[in-house]
Amino acid sequence: MTHNKDQLQKKIAVANKTIPADLVIKNGRIVDVFNGEIVEGDVAICEGVFVGIGNYEGKTVIDAEHRYVSPSFIDGHVHIESSMLTPNEFAKVVLPHGVTTVVTDPHEIANVAGTSGIHYMLQNSDQLELDSRFMLPSCVPATPFENAGATLASTDLKEFYSHPRVHGLAEVMDYPSLQNGADWIVDKILQNNHHRNHIDGHLAGLDTHAINIYRTAGVMTDHECKTEEDARERLRRGMYLMLREGSVAKDLTSLIGAVTPQNTHRCLFCTDDKHLDDLIEEGSIDYNVRLAIQLGLSPIQAIQMGSLNAAQCYDFKQKGAIAPGYEADFLLLDNLETIDIHEVYKGGRLVAKNGSYVGTESTAVPAPAKLTDTVHAPKVKADDLRIPLNDQASASIIQIIPNDLVTKKIVGSVNVVDGFFSPSAEKDQQKLVVVERHHNTGNIGVGIVNGFGFQSGAIATTIAHDSHNIVATGTNDEDILVAIEELKAIHGGLVVVKDGVVEAQLPLPVAGLMSEQPYDVVNNQLHDIHQALTRLGFANTFDPFLTMSFVTLPVIPSIKLTDTGLFDVERFTHIPVEAQPTNNPDVIPSD
Repeated sequence: MTHNKDQLQKKIAVANKTIPADLVIKNGRIVDVFNGEIVEGDVAICEGVFVGIGNYEGKTVIDAEHRYVSPSFIDGHVHIESSMLTPNEFAKVVLPHGVTTVVTDPHEIANVAGTSGIHYMLQNSDQLELDSRFMLPSCVPATPFENAGATLASTDLKEFYSHPRVHGLAEVMDYPSLQNGADWIVDKILQNNHHRNHIDGHLAGLDTHAINIYRTAGVMTDHECKTEEDARERLRRGMYLMLREGSVAKDLTSLIGAVTPQNTHRCLFCTDDKHLDDLIEEGSIDYNVRLAIQLGLSPIQAIQMGSLNAAQCYDFKQKGAIAPGYEADFLLLDNLETIDIHEVYKGGRLVAKNGSYVGTESTAVPAPAKLTDTVHAPKVKADDLRIPLNDQASASIIQIIPNDLVTKKIVGSVNVVDGFFSPSAEKDQQKLVVVERHHNTGNIGVGIVNGFGFQSGAIATTIAHDSHNIVATGTNDEDILVAIEELKAIHGGLVVVKDGVVEAQLPLPVAGLMSEQPYDVVNNQLHDIHQALTRLGFANTFDPFLTMSFVTLPVIPSIKLTDTGLFDVERFTHIPVEAQPTNNPDVIPSD
């Protein structure tokens, strides 16, 4: 934050009690995230900044009525696109949950539309009550083994470093390239270091040797830990640990035991990928804070992780605390244990009250035409979906793990009809299809997936991390084909089909990832999607669309499907659908 001379002199005068503050909070209990205490006193605000704690008079007075005055929350790593909302609407959803700053990586839209997508996200998030800080996508595409809509070199990213809300390089996902010191990733790291000093990591399934390499390259964070020992090893080597609670990846419970009084200052929260309905019903970082308290962390420690720690991680020197010189981003809490948010303030302005957004209505920047016409694929035919198998009826299968991004590679018996794989509800085996949708290449990857539990029908979406091709799964080819064609007709989104009929759809015409509709309209459409899923016999124990969207990400173990075929993440190579027959025809985990 910069000041001109008059502003600084005014703030000093208010701090000195020479003139009244713009705003004073009285009768509040202040959450001191530095000492881990609750203190009492007036809080003075001038020009959107805290300038004093003590006895102050103000032009406007807020009577906190003995509520807790807490710093607001910072999401340390989030992909706004995963909410299926534009930044303008996303802000209205997360602000009532106490999140006033997010660190976002627009690599979803960048994988579809390159620099045009990044420009759009920056423009659409400008002048909002939510402060959106950007990390530049480091790996577009995520790997060279698939087809995305764009390829971003260091020269493509250079222009963005002049933007005041760009703070570094986003999650480095292509570990083999980093390990080998590939020119393209080293160039991006060196360019970032010339302009900024922060690089995020993505160490899914990697060992301590990999941590050494990431830290040597200057990577500071990881949000892909699965065990307490994973967390300790990252902290031991100087990383910041992000405890993630998203719609699929829910890691906080398994990691919280690694957080101690000695290392808390290196721990923060993030959501990464969270769907709109989960944000509305469950919350954002406020949910992480609440869950951490339920799991035994002290409320002040949990709030510190949700505010000051995230600010310090990203070198936001004036965020994350109720103290002079810090931005007046704060919450009034009715209850410290349950994080009941009464009001949310950004820069001293009331932006949310009792769970509703009450801030300024900004004019959204509409998406340009090239961002709303991004689904380009030839017509898919039934023959394109065939999976030829030998008479032994044994095949490589992707086994999903509900509420997890990791998949297992298994080898098992499958149904074969006329030499081709046939889905089986009894065995919980469905067909999985990925169709390249950016360049009309005609590439189609096909595979077998276990764990969705559909009794009939098919689903399809253009949200398929990170290249965002079309991905579909179903119990029969006919419904899969209808779902794919419907996606093309609505320019991307989510589709549910049964018996050849479209049961529900959620159009996401902005890059096939986001809707420009108000968030409540999108939420209603999402509700219709979930209702339609029950008609497929789905048990609704996890989010099948979000789960399916990560079955295409070839940087998270252990087996995925891209437009170029099945991919073994651990060996970083393609594999055939067919597997050698085994003595045991039952499902056998590869590990």
